[in-house]
Amino acid sequence: MRVMGIESSCDETAVALLEENPSGAARLLCSVISTQIPLHRQYGGVIPELASRNHSGRLPQLIREALRQADCAIEQIDVFAATGGPGLVAALLVGHTAAKALALATKKPFVSVNHLEGHLLSPFLQREESRAASGAPAPEPHLGLIVSGGHSLLVHVHGLGQYELLGRSRDDAAGEAYDKVAKMLDLPYPGGPEIDKLAELGDAERFKLPRPMMHEHNFNFSFSGLKTAVLYLLPKLTPTGNPHELKKQTLCDLCAGVRAAINDVLVFKSSRALEHTKASKLAVSGGVSCNSALRQALADMCAKRGVELILPPNELTTDNAAMIAYAGLLHARVRDYSELTTPVDPNPLLAGHATRGHTP
Repeated sequence: MRVMGIESSCDETAVALLEENPSGAARLLCSVISTQIPLHRQYGGVIPELASRNHSGRLPQLIREALRQADCAIEQIDVFAATGGPGLVAALLVGHTAAKALALATKKPFVSVNHLEGHLLSPFLQREESRAASGAPAPEPHLGLIVSGGHSLLVHVHGLGQYELLGRSRDDAAGEAYDKVAKMLDLPYPGGPEIDKLAELGDAERFKLPRPMMHEHNFNFSFSGLKTAVLYLLPKLTPTGNPHELKKQTLCDLCAGVRAAINDVLVFKSSRALEHTKASKLAVSGGVSCNSALRQALADMCAKRGVELILPPNELTTDNAAMIAYAGLLHARVRDYSELTTPVDPNPLLAGHATRGHTP
């Protein structure tokens, strides 16, 4: 079985092809991505109309390139999958409609994939060979931490479509906080990698920044207070509050403090969720999981707890179509297809999830 995945939820246009080999393991044939970061950087964030136009212009070329790299004809694709949400409506419609059209033209099934489910399952793509050898179902039961530009979630995964949402961001997600702080400091978009780079040269102890919701009895996240703390701190560091007047070391120290505050909350909440669920595996996904210090802090915490930490390669952490193709493949294995009338949804719940008001 071969699956084509299409991702167009925000500012990345992506196409990937997966193949299930005779042993039952999924193998990534190709993954191509066209980023719009240079286009949106001049505006300091994503402009929805520009994003959708760019998707429309780039997607046909990417589909042809993916087929060329995989040495595959469109008629040889067995399932077409695309992101159905969450995301920007106009952007989602480009990829979703293209996948539907290809499914209709080739008379093949279509799967509308929840973007968050794609992230949630992505760490297990690289484990497919060992899974197939053992005969275990996918995905393996685990605790999932999704940390991306728009979402911070803790999910107890019992199986495919069996997702127990433990906690989520109540306002700004971790990636959002990075981008908004970076904008205050007039750093290039996207802000997370820029702050991470400067933080490597800074002293995280110099500024005492808040760790929001860390001691509340739930698994939710909130990072808007951290953003506000930086906003109020800036005028105390320079007479005008102009970030360009900051000394280089002060800027690095501030970035280090922001990174440490965000990571402390993510690691602490994940640790408590592991204790609550008794999960033996923690799988982390989303663009923020590229953060070097976060990866190390999670590795240290998991080592102390005797928990296996599962991280996807960096190229599968940000928005990509490989994770959409993989989620599509898992649903296709159990013949869980979508109707061609399935609409996009800019803010869906994680499909098949149950929400619990947990008090650890």
